[in-house]
Amino acid sequence: MHIQSSYDLLYALKKLNYLETTRDFLWWPNSGTFEVIVDAILTQQTKWEKVEESLYNLERSNLLSLESLRSGDLEQIAACIKPSGFYNTKAYRLKTLSCNILKDFGSFNDFQKNVTREWLLKQKGIGMESADSILCYGCKRDILVIDSYTARLIEALGYKFDNYTQLQKWMQDGIEKNLQKAKELYRHNFELSVIYSRFHGKIVEYAKKYIRGKNVDIKPLQNLI
Repeated sequence: MHIQSSYDLLYALKKLNYLETTRDFLWWPNSGTFEVIVDAILTQQTKWEKVEESLYNLERSNLLSLESLRSGDLEQIAACIKPSGFYNTKAYRLKTLSCNILKDFGSFNDFQKNVTREWLLKQKGIGMESADSILCYGCKRDILVIDSYTARLIEALGYKFDNYTQLQKWMQDGIEKNLQKAKELYRHNFELSVIYSRFHGKIVEYAKKYIRGKNVDIKPLQNLI
């Protein structure tokens, strides 16, 4: 089953009433805040529920801010984020990244305005998905996050790409070439960054229900695409 473009997938997911979650308008909790950066590191190789436990511990210990992570004790940070796994490594990366943000940008606001994907990818522990999550949800940039769910769903719909960059380009092209239709679909003059944020969220919410290992159920989409 082939779809013509990624817009067709957006259309189908919208007709299925995704997003199901109401945790944040842009889907990622506390979008537009420093917490997104913390989330992007903690969520690597773990479940979101474990991230939430770690966030609660950090907040309770007054460590859930750029400045407090920079000056915080590494062992205390590690203890707080233990539920997320790989806690020593992630604690070091959180502290180092906080130091580098303040050194190179001075504040989170300046980071949001001026950080580049290249800068993020130079940071220890930040890969393409994490970098794009920070840019999309933390900085509200026009970037669509690509994850394994997206790759598996798109392959099940008839397309396969060699790498992250190729898939991301195809996904973004499909929306950008149909941007006016996408805005009409939402009945709002949403910015591209908002559409990308919610599109990725729709894919994840669908995948949680219909993707089990290698099995991808696309039947709910078939009559809509």
